[in-house]
Amino acid sequence: MPHMHVDIVRFPPTAVAVIAHHGSPSGEHDTARKLVAWKLELGLTDQAVHRTYGVHYTDPSVAEEDHRVDFCLSVDGEIAPNAYGVVGKVIPGLRCAKVTHLGSRLHNTAAAWLVGEWLPTSGERVGAFPMFFHYVNVGPRVMESDMITDVYLPLA
Repeated sequence: MPHMHVDIVRFPPTAVAVIAHHGSPSGEHDTARKLVAWKLELGLTDQAVHRTYGVHYTDPSVAEEDHRVDFCLSVDGEIAPNAYGVVGKVIPGLRCAKVTHLGSRLHNTAAAWLVGEWLPTSGERVGAFPMFFHYVNVGPRVMESDMITDVYLPLA
């Protein structure tokens, strides 16, 4: 795998609307669609203001029944009770290694490279918060080849 550029950044505390997914990764799309429906219902469509994240609590090697990810949308204010199961959380302020992945989100080579290649030789240690992704461009008109995902690896 080619060398990628890594930035050490300070991710700011970010309030997010969250829908949790537990179980098989094959069901992630259906879970994420609930967050999208909630977002559309409230008109939270400006991607510069309402950024989309995925907080990945488990890695791809866990059993499907143990797989956990939170799909998130940055928001201001409280999350009112709703039929979709969307709740409020905060991605804390964190010191992170950041790398950008271009292309399909189904196999994020940047995330694998960051953990498997960069981390062991970086002199850094993984922090207590899970790896998370900022899905820079989302929507039905975004082709897989044009997808941009910033990968954040929290550091100790």
